[in-house]
Amino acid sequence: MTLSSRSIAWFRVISLAMAAFIFNTAEFTPVALLSDIAASFSMSAAQVGLIITIYAWVVGTMSLPFMLVCSDMERRGLLIKVFILFAVCNIISGLAWNFWVLVAARIGVALAHAIFWSITASLAVRLAPPGKKAQALSLLATGTALAMVLGLPLGRLIGQYMGWRVTFSGIGVVAVAILLVLMKLLPPLPSSHSGSLKSLPLLLKRPALLCIYALTVLVVTAHFTAYSYIEPFVQRVAGLSENFTTVLLLIFGGAGIIGSMLFSRYSNRYPMGFLMASIAALPLCMALLLPMAKNPLGLSIVCVLWGIVIMALSLGMQVKVLTLASDATDVAMALFSGIYNVGIGGGALLGNQIITHVGMNEIGFVGAALGGIALLWGLFIFRRYALVFSHAVMK
Repeated sequence: MTLSSRSIAWFRVISLAMAAFIFNTAEFTPVALLSDIAASFSMSAAQVGLIITIYAWVVGTMSLPFMLVCSDMERRGLLIKVFILFAVCNIISGLAWNFWVLVAARIGVALAHAIFWSITASLAVRLAPPGKKAQALSLLATGTALAMVLGLPLGRLIGQYMGWRVTFSGIGVVAVAILLVLMKLLPPLPSSHSGSLKSLPLLLKRPALLCIYALTVLVVTAHFTAYSYIEPFVQRVAGLSENFTTVLLLIFGGAGIIGSMLFSRYSNRYPMGFLMASIAALPLCMALLLPMAKNPLGLSIVCVLWGIVIMALSLGMQVKVLTLASDATDVAMALFSGIYNVGIGGGALLGNQIITHVGMNEIGFVGAALGGIALLWGLFIFRRYALVFSHAVMK
């Protein structure tokens, strides 16, 4: 039976969603296994948490330079090379015989990440069936959400019972399987509307786009100040079991899928209101983290809302970037990916400092304070550039 061109298009988008799944599973797995990795190297969770910062800042600094170097490369071949690097470095992570070998391997994964997320959102939009660009982007985000709902809890379970090294090695093996799927499904993809070094001055002259980049770093830093240390927080501050921690990560990831569905349904209908409501809910979630710490049901409800909100925010900001820079999507997304990861690294580092000098109890309140600043900034820019943002929707 011959598949229709529409079905083939969806299968290609799904293959990219699978790729997003494994990349995000690899990126955030240390969050779920922080205590185990720390114990194996006789270090503290706060010290090992710096690998999250190192990873994120490598992505943050290398996304744009790599994208410019690769701007004219055929995308299918580039994706294959990126996946090979990704798989090999994850397997080396699993074999790491000391902390610095793990850091080096994670830097290799981060370099693959820097290119992958610079090109993947625009590829999903490009491969989507006609009129289904927003849905394709939402499907890509569902791959990200599934990394939280399946990848992280499964990785944590494997790490709990077989060791964290098996988790990293397993990610490398799954990456090889997904690579084979991509090689089978993706057609040749010449570089298109990727932009170049000449695009940078043009993008930097778009104030609404620059404001979204600033909003991104505020939101992401706020989120990762608390989220980077959610595993030790739940066990040490809340005093809850390792199994409950796994369940909570599962709940958080499942809520991300709900956030993706809500985005797909309401983002075009309420292009500014949907994003602002999400920004407003973020500091609320983190402010409730400590008050609800001793209440498993209350903490679970907070994580449901938090998971919905961060997914909606990530998608909403991506759409704004893609629509405000439709003439240079890969360069604009490289900047977005880099800035997003500066926020991840900044949040993890800030959380590290709060834990070291103040105490783990306070990470939610500090994240909430940053989230409040992001809310004020969002209110300002959406009023200042209301006309621009009202038209920045994905058709």
